[in-house]
Amino acid sequence: MYLKSKEQALMNKAFQYLMTSAMLLTPFQLVKAQEQPGLREKANQHYISSRYVKAASIYVKLADAKKPRLSDLERLADCYLKMSDYEAAENWYARIIEFPDSKTENLISYGAVLKFNSRYAEAKKVLQQYAEKSGDAKGVANALAGCDSALVWIAKPTGHKLRNESAVNTAFAEFGVFPIGNKAYYVAEPDNGLLKKKDGRTGNPFLRIYTADRNPDQTLTAKLIDKSAFNKEAYHIGPIISNKKGNLLYITRTYIGKAGARSKAAQLNLRTRNLELYMYTAENGGYTASPFPYNHVQQYSVGHAALSQDEQTLYFVSDMPGGFGHTDIWYSELQSDGKWGQPINAGPEINTPGDEMFPFMNAEGVLYYSSNGLPGMGGLDIFAAKGAKRTWSRPLNLKYPVNSAADDFAFVTTAAAADGPGGYLSSNRKGGVGDDDIYSFSTVNPKMILALQGVNLNRKTTDLLSEVAITLYSGARSVVAKQSSKHDGSFFFELEKETDYTLLGQKTGFYSDSVSLSTKGLTQSDTLKVTLRLEPLFEKGKTIALQNIHYDFDKDNIRKDAAKILDELVRIMRDNPTLEIELGSHTDSRGMDRYNLDLSQRRAASVVDYLVSRGTSRNRLTAKGYGATKLLNRCANGVQCSAEEHQANRRTEFKVLSY
Repeated sequence: MYLKSKEQALMNKAFQYLMTSAMLLTPFQLVKAQEQPGLREKANQHYISSRYVKAASIYVKLADAKKPRLSDLERLADCYLKMSDYEAAENWYARIIEFPDSKTENLISYGAVLKFNSRYAEAKKVLQQYAEKSGDAKGVANALAGCDSALVWIAKPTGHKLRNESAVNTAFAEFGVFPIGNKAYYVAEPDNGLLKKKDGRTGNPFLRIYTADRNPDQTLTAKLIDKSAFNKEAYHIGPIISNKKGNLLYITRTYIGKAGARSKAAQLNLRTRNLELYMYTAENGGYTASPFPYNHVQQYSVGHAALSQDEQTLYFVSDMPGGFGHTDIWYSELQSDGKWGQPINAGPEINTPGDEMFPFMNAEGVLYYSSNGLPGMGGLDIFAAKGAKRTWSRPLNLKYPVNSAADDFAFVTTAAAADGPGGYLSSNRKGGVGDDDIYSFSTVNPKMILALQGVNLNRKTTDLLSEVAITLYSGARSVVAKQSSKHDGSFFFELEKETDYTLLGQKTGFYSDSVSLSTKGLTQSDTLKVTLRLEPLFEKGKTIALQNIHYDFDKDNIRKDAAKILDELVRIMRDNPTLEIELGSHTDSRGMDRYNLDLSQRRAASVVDYLVSRGTSRNRLTAKGYGATKLLNRCANGVQCSAEEHQANRRTEFKVLSY
């Protein structure tokens, strides 16, 4: 989102910075459409017009055909990519590359999605496959280097401690904090019905500027939408910065006029909207607006302002001609007459053929910015370079956990927090509250050493298992570290104090195992020990229960809590393309037998439909409703049982049919 483009323009995080990058362009607006198009034509119109949510809902139906078109699957995968649903995108790209006529370029998209999902070893294999098939090793050199570096950085995190600012984050997007005194300004999609008009690209309200109280420990509270006049424009507003006095604001916004390049596609007349930078001067209790003199909305975008410490240099992001990539960092110098001089490109030391955006200059002359044109963990990574104007040191990746497999951006530093130097960044990494989230960070040196030592076993044979993918999570499924177990099945992690963790082990051909642990209450250095026992999956006829797949009474729809569990089965099907299974659904004994059979069949079918919607081919799945014919306990017809006993019989299982 944001000059990364929320509208593919001011930002729309449902968009991917991935290969399409931070465009600065707003989503296309539909001017003329065909009358009563067919299903595929309607999906294509939505896709070309950047209405990815609507397009995906139709492409899913087309993908469920006995012989789906490759082009439909490619656009469906790209829709999920642009909506930041990387799990679904990975599922569909896994199918796409199996088509004999799949384009070699699809391997780049697949590899990028695998990186987004922290599957670096798998991403490296796919990207190497692209290099071999295309002969273009140079084209994926950065991506391959990022895969290797990410595994090292995750295994040895830096001293940064991140905290999700859940008091201000919502299911929508929040990002781009700029501290002013004891307040913080940031950008968000209103989540309380304040704005009726919505962005056709995401279906969410247009971005607005919010304020929040900034507490001594850097936490943000008491959020409010800013009531100033600059927040009342028609489209996206923000991000925002200020001079030191706080009386001059620089705000990025989507151009509200009619200008913009027109193009023809699929018999549609489309228009793009660019970003522009505006300056708001505080006067008489309000603001006087004036455009940055080098806006050129008919041809390119300008936005994402940052001031040098002496406020004599204004850095910004633009896709104007003369750059090194899609979006570059530029600067203007303040002239003696108080006007900004002609833009100058900040040079090849920090600009790349990719996208650079969200610059911030700290008091020590360090430029922090985000880029996807250098080796990184996936999406946008945050980099630091010391210098000014066109002279810079070599950019350094801030590594993990500042960076993640997702998009990390809008990095700003503040005065030292209670436990070390700190600031804020924005990210759509897994484990957040919603889309883009705001995180505060501090830098700490651990005084107490805590560790986790573990081993993996085959549950059936008790043999040691090597090369198990081990992921350590904290909080709401936020990835702390990843590694592959050694030849003796062992693994080791460093832990933080006062933290709840979940450990997950995954290996092809086995059902995953997980365990919860905590360092809360520990007062001295310690090593916690765990054993993960992975059960072999693929024995023909074997039945495995899917735990906690619950349904509302008398309903057959998949609840959100069940969907999260079924996504693990989707991954198993994706990673084992020859596996075929039966989805069996069971009810308790209450109700008529015939009705229970029908209800269980509908529930089993709903599970199949869900797996199909997430990328699994229907011909690998069979739905079977068993009603109350296979009870696990004594609770047959007429037997008095507790609610818990009946719940045990309401279950969903999968049985291996072939592998």
